[in-house]
Amino acid sequence: MHFTRDPRLFLRDLLNAALDAADPAKTLPAVLPPPPKGRTIVVGAGKAAAKMARAVEDHWPGRLSGLVVTRYGHGVPCRQIEVVEAAHPVPDAAGEQAARRILNMVQGLTADDLVICLMSGGASALLSLPAPGITLADKQAVTQDLLRCGATISEINCVRKHLSAVKGGRLAAAATPARLVTFAISDVPGDDPAVIGSGPTVADPTNFADARRIFTKYSLQPSPAIAARLHAASDETPKPGDTRLLNTRYQLIATPRMALDAAAAVARAVGVIPVILGDAIEGEAREVALIQASMARLAASGGLTGAQDVAVPLPLVLLSGGETTVTVRGNGRGGRNTEFLLALALALNGAPGIDALAADTDGIDGSEDNAGAFIGPDTIARAKAAGIDLAAILERNDAWGAFAALGDLLVTGPTFTNVNDFRAILVSGTA
Repeated sequence: MHFTRDPRLFLRDLLNAALDAADPAKTLPAVLPPPPKGRTIVVGAGKAAAKMARAVEDHWPGRLSGLVVTRYGHGVPCRQIEVVEAAHPVPDAAGEQAARRILNMVQGLTADDLVICLMSGGASALLSLPAPGITLADKQAVTQDLLRCGATISEINCVRKHLSAVKGGRLAAAATPARLVTFAISDVPGDDPAVIGSGPTVADPTNFADARRIFTKYSLQPSPAIAARLHAASDETPKPGDTRLLNTRYQLIATPRMALDAAAAVARAVGVIPVILGDAIEGEAREVALIQASMARLAASGGLTGAQDVAVPLPLVLLSGGETTVTVRGNGRGGRNTEFLLALALALNGAPGIDALAADTDGIDGSEDNAGAFIGPDTIARAKAAGIDLAAILERNDAWGAFAALGDLLVTGPTFTNVNDFRAILVSGTA
């Protein structure tokens, strides 16, 4: 089949399908529980929290109250549930105050009451109430260190849980004896509830020793207050089997795999074969790019095989999700998706018939206002013509600067959901 569509429009259609599959307005209403005898309190955090709260309001038959905290610029008007905006990925005082209010709201309830907890990507930073003896400044500093050193999201959240008054099951423990139902949009590889938002409503399988090992692994020096808390290990998070968590339920309403499957269906409908590489890919963004560039080249040459070792015909699209990391060594701007794309473009070196999009599904990739970017067979040539040294830019972690100069940034604005990274590499076989 000869691919005749504009590659960028096609790739954007795939992203749109992925985002639509993760829209809480479409996935949440059908799974809401019946109203309780007593009160219904709605709390939550994350980049989708406000839209999730609005979905509850629009489909709830009785009265509600509560508070959710979301990232600045990600608010959605609600009538009964208060929406607070705060900072992400480094927490601020607005998030700390909101988390304290949420913790107070779920305390003192009865067995007749219901707590609906809405969790989505970004909740760990937004729901930031330091444990006793820890200050917000301590948490801000350690968050910045963890983000810069290349730690995985699971490692970052393990540390966060042991420095928090609400994470790692502590919020659910505080809500006892009320019934608690959590609805979550997964933004983590593996969809582990204990990792999503640092698991404020589920048991925590990690411990203080695990958190200490992460500091050692990355040669990080905690502040005196954090070091004292980690070594005292006197206030462990609720563990599996904790009776305070028995009256809880957890349900995923959107996952990275659901988003990839939706994109695959759109590709298939126009005769492009989707190849899903995985929904939980981790590792350095530039190293993942090298692997996927090799796969794209193999596909272009007809060497990519599927079932029974039969070659996958062109056109095809390589789809993947997960959360890569960037070890920051330079002082540039950008995020893991633009870094992935820059490394991918360099590895492909203008290979014909290969175009790609990578984006963070929350609409914000790293430090700027773009979701991600595009590359194509002409990326290297256009950069050279403009006097842009892409290899040097990659070394200083300034992928945003490269794609801004080329006019190849992808800007969606806040999407009000978050199922992590979305990567699509179209191998059309056309020169």
